[in-house]
Amino acid sequence: MRSTPALRRRRLSRKPERRRKGEGDPEFIKRQDQKRSDLDEQLKEYISEWRKQRAKEEDELKKLKEKQAKRKISRAEEEQKMAQRKKEEEERRVREAEEKKQREIEEKRMRLEEAEKKRQAMLQAMKDKDKKGPNFTIAKKEAGVLGLSSAAMERNKTKEQLEEEKKISLSFRIKPLAIEGFNEGKLREKAQELWELIVKLETEKYDLEERQKRQDYDLKELKERQKQQLRHKALKKGLDPEALTGKYPPKIQVASKYERRVDTRSYDDKKKLFEGGWDEISKDVNEKIWNEKKEQYTGRQKSKLPKWFGERPGKKAGEPETPEGEEDAKADEDIVEDEDEVEEEVVEEEDEEAEEDEEEEEEEEEEEEEEEEEEEEEEEEEEEEEE
Repeated sequence: MRSTPALRRRRLSRKPERRRKGEGDPEFIKRQDQKRSDLDEQLKEYISEWRKQRAKEEDELKKLKEKQAKRKISRAEEEQKMAQRKKEEEERRVREAEEKKQREIEEKRMRLEEAEKKRQAMLQAMKDKDKKGPNFTIAKKEAGVLGLSSAAMERNKTKEQLEEEKKISLSFRIKPLAIEGFNEGKLREKAQELWELIVKLETEKYDLEERQKRQDYDLKELKERQKQQLRHKALKKGLDPEALTGKYPPKIQVASKYERRVDTRSYDDKKKLFEGGWDEISKDVNEKIWNEKKEQYTGRQKSKLPKWFGERPGKKAGEPETPEGEEDAKADEDIVEDEDEVEEEVVEEEDEEAEEDEEEEEEEEEEEEEEEEEEEEEEEEEEEEEE
């Protein structure tokens, strides 16, 4: 059924009539009032609950803020204590470093004083001696920290340490002039005293320079002797005369350039071979060949001659009955003589080798002693130069 405009107007006109009818109903109004009152009560309950929750949250927030404030105060106190502790530790560290530095300075001062006293005593002893002694003295090596000698430790020092030691030494040697309140006579006496001290020091300086020149000459002579000994040693080993006199040891030949086969010998074998071991190898080969020939000769087949019937003519008392026995006896005597000769030769060769080894050991000991003397002389020179 189609809706026309007239029907629509009629329907719209009926709705207000219904509402008007409901508005006048008391039960409807009562129900509406009841609903409103229920809603108001429910809203009041919600509001009261919200206020309680809000108050609880505010209390918790207040407590948290108080706790935060207390924590900030405690943290500030802890930071202040930590800063105070750090400051005290830093002051203690600085104080310990200063004390250690002062102790080291005092120890250096005492050491330099001892060295100065020894130097003065040595100079006085040199002056007291009328006869001329050696230009150097050999002192025992004193191992310092980490097994280093005193000269090595001096070389390893930094510029700052050397400057500090120089200042300490100068402060000990150069004494301050206490001339306040001196009159003209005392000043003249002080000037004369200083002049005499300058003359004395210049004299000592000249003596030390001359002594250093003599020591340089002695060192040069010792080095030449060492070179000569090394040349003889190189010639004995079959090397070039200048092979051992250089800065580095000679190169070891471990293979021949004419051999194309693979060499399976060890490095020590090759080293001994090219150091003169060929004589030993040839000797061993000859000994082996001689032993083989000897065994071959002793194990040969001997042909027996026919025996004599009766006593052979020309036989003397004590001689064997047949010539074969004579030959065997002679052969045995020859073998014994050969063995004795071989043993004598072997003993002689062993004696010669032992003598050569002893001579080489003596030469090596002399070279080591000379090297130690040179090192000690260099250390003494360095110490004198530093002084």
